[in-house]
Amino acid sequence: MQQNNAIKEPSAPRQSRGPFADIKGMSFEAALKELEQIVTRLERGDVDLEQSIEIYERGEALRAHCDQLLKRAEAKVERITLNAQGAPAGTEPLDLGTNGAPQA
Repeated sequence: MQQNNAIKEPSAPRQSRGPFADIKGMSFEAALKELEQIVTRLERGDVDLEQSIEIYERGEALRAHCDQLLKRAEAKVERITLNAQGAPAGTEPLDLGTNGAPQA
């Protein structure tokens, strides 16, 4: 009988696709949900050391994937520009500074 675990256990690395190739196709929400489950599981401490290392590595891959998806979304965000009278005149790319705050 196959057990349905909410957290996917890492499989043996594949030469052509990498050990966490399934993550690349995940939505932000799905990746974040699995990452939260991993964090909860690690905080509970109910896994042995070897498995903790494996799921930590998967969590790190999920975090990187979420970060990449967020950066892509930020690149698509546009700022509404106003004309001299204060009326909307169009849009331009949102320029985020090094601290993540919008540039004027």
